Amino acid sequence: MRGAVLALMLATPVAAQDIARADLVEPTDRYDHAILGDALEWGALRLTHAGGGTVTVRLPETRVFEDTEARIIRLEDGRDAVLVVETDLALGASVTVYAADGRKLAATPFIGQPHRWFAPVGAADFDGDGQVDLAFVDRPHLQKDLVFARREGERLVAFARISGLTNHRIGDRQISSGIRDCGQGPEVVLANADWTRLMVATAQDRRDIGPFSPAALRKALRCD
Repeated sequence: MRGAVLALMLATPVAAQDIARADLVEPTDRYDHAILGDALEWGALRLTHAGGGTVTVRLPETRVFEDTEARIIRLEDGRDAVLVVETDLALGASVTVYAADGRKLAATPFIGQPHRWFAPVGAADFDGDGQVDLAFVDRPHLQKDLVFARREGERLVAFARISGLTNHRIGDRQISSGIRDCGQGPEVVLANADWTRLMVATAQDRRDIGPFSPAALRKALRCD
């Protein structure tokens, strides 16, 4: 994997492992964005396997993990993987998927300039083709586009983009969105651009389901 170092402590072969925990570790202040409310990002990703053992992905000094958490996702072939934002100090953010053994499976291009960020939502089969797709908001404070992307080899390629939606405010320690399935297939729940309305979106459309509040978001994600 280009640009990162793997540290392995394995109890059983990695290929047989599910990911029990995924933790962002080794806080660092080498990137001065502070979009998540403080001056610290993360220098490494530690994957703990259900069968024992860990893998640590340690980034070079030119990159950080710029995220609130590392999200464990299940791919269509049953493998566990991790969804996380990896940021280059000169090129900004990239949405990235890591395998259980620490290999980088796929990523979007970096945005192209520093202090520009993607806010992840999660993973599901959004287009019904049997493959797991990713959803994230492109520049939630500026562009405010919900993006649906699929893996094509080592790339994450957008196949749908819906404008006027967001899931993060500058300084917040949490990302305000999620995925639900209330019987009609997976849907993203998040806010409109000015945080006044709660929105539900698919790769085809979006709809307004009422005033936005954290409580309304939690209720909608429960399909209440």
